Amino acid sequence: MRVLVVGASRGTGAELVEELAERGHVVTAFSRRAGAHPEGVRTVTGDVLDADALGKAMVGQDAVAVTLGIPDNPFRVRLTRRASSRLDVRSAGTRAVLDAMGEHDVPRLVVQSTYGIGDTYRHLPLALKAFFTLGIRPQVRDHERQEEVVRESGLAWTIVRPTVLHDEATDAPAHVSTDDLAPTMRVSRRQVARVEADAIEDDSRHAQVLSVTAAA
Repeated sequence: MRVLVVGASRGTGAELVEELAERGHVVTAFSRRAGAHPEGVRTVTGDVLDADALGKAMVGQDAVAVTLGIPDNPFRVRLTRRASSRLDVRSAGTRAVLDAMGEHDVPRLVVQSTYGIGDTYRHLPLALKAFFTLGIRPQVRDHERQEEVVRESGLAWTIVRPTVLHDEATDAPAHVSTDDLAPTMRVSRRQVARVEADAIEDDSRHAQVLSVTAAA
């Protein structure tokens, strides 16, 4: 399968590129800054809001994964209302991806959101609820808008909501559910990447919202 990963330079996006490449997919890594990717991965440097650059990367793809986010400290972003990416990069970037997918007839979409959006908020521990309200409220609203445009897209979409991400290596499978429940509040980026790769490959995951966390 030919897969475009948007937001591929770091974090879960970079892990997903590696996971897909290991599975034998033909991967295009799209990001504002070039990342270190496995041999054979096509790297495209460009802004997701540049319709021309995004459209060229979209040609010939079978599926798209969106792992956009703001890398800056969330409290500094909240205080200064400034970041190295647009504050609405998730929703605006996803809209741009949807437009390009429609133009090039790409049917399959996997989008990374976060656990705590929608009905999952009520399952957060008190400290994380406070963090969502006080620390990252603008990002939460952007995630909400992002999920809304995905649901209305008419595409074969899957939304992935990981709990708190970390970079520790683990071969353990993630806990994946569609009932909004999460037995723990931590999950590795590579575990999430495996779930996203599975979702790209699995037609039964269409129109599903997946809560992803480490098993208890």
